[in-house]
Amino acid sequence: MIKTPMMLKDKFGREIDYLRLAVIDRCNLRCTYCMPAEGLNWLSKNELMSNEEMLRICRIFTEMGVSKIRITGGEPFLRKGIMPFLNDLTQLNGLKNIAITTNGLNTLKNIQELKNLGIKSINLSLDSLDRERFFQITRRDELSKVIDTLDQLIENQFEVKINTVVMDSVNTADIYPLVELTKNKPISVRFIEEMPFNGGTHEISLKWNADHIIKHIKSAYPMLDKIENERNSTAMNFNIPGYQGNIGIIAAYTRNFCGSCNRLRLTSVGELRTCLYQSKGINLRDLMRQGNSDQEIKEFIELALIHKPKDGWEAEKQYFSMDETHQSMASIGG
Repeated sequence: MIKTPMMLKDKFGREIDYLRLAVIDRCNLRCTYCMPAEGLNWLSKNELMSNEEMLRICRIFTEMGVSKIRITGGEPFLRKGIMPFLNDLTQLNGLKNIAITTNGLNTLKNIQELKNLGIKSINLSLDSLDRERFFQITRRDELSKVIDTLDQLIENQFEVKINTVVMDSVNTADIYPLVELTKNKPISVRFIEEMPFNGGTHEISLKWNADHIIKHIKSAYPMLDKIENERNSTAMNFNIPGYQGNIGIIAAYTRNFCGSCNRLRLTSVGELRTCLYQSKGINLRDLMRQGNSDQEIKEFIELALIHKPKDGWEAEKQYFSMDETHQSMASIGG
């Protein structure tokens, strides 16, 4: 039997202490960079991991050294029973940080309970501050709800990061207004390169890569200062002197941060992916339903880590077929 280590490591010596857990594939937006207007073939309830299965697998990961879990979707607050699950999750030994990524539409009613649970970190997807462009991108006229959520999160002293996918000829006019949000708000606005996981809606443009985004911001804010990144950060972080918040640039497509990758990804059907650009992985839901013990599941996790690729380029070369680029982020834990 393999002895469970205090800290998970891959074959490159990277310590793995961060799990991204997708709790549902459904979303109440139809963002053009994620899925078609008609949505996707949504999973049935039985295909999704149950709350009990998710809690069990999270406990197994924390016993193996995972100290941070980010709850994602789809849109996590569309899942029935999400708040009781989060309450149970906070009780796990060794789990130091629970974070959530949300589009903000169903978040507002849960803010006080999230605060009571001690959850402090929320990533809010927001690709435009203009109502018409927001509708063009999301196909929903819901910008006011997202702004209300943002304001309430700040008022309740959450650590808020805004995630903005930069799309050529779509929302580049929003870059400066979003940067200006950091003047009087203690938030981080992160501009993200568009990735190919858009459900096959369109071809992506590489014009607005990380370098181009930085140059564009510097042209209007020449005092932009590079600041120290958090450990294992995927973002290059900057600050404008006198501004309360900061700015991050995430090279999600050009992938310049893989060398310090400390994360694993678990889809809503329980498929473990050691890299976002990996097409398939071991299904931990099936292993649980087949009656495997915790120790046996740990051994499968360790086996998966042996095959964790060096970076996203290696993963794409080894695992991707042409069909994989037409997946939606909602289906792989966006």
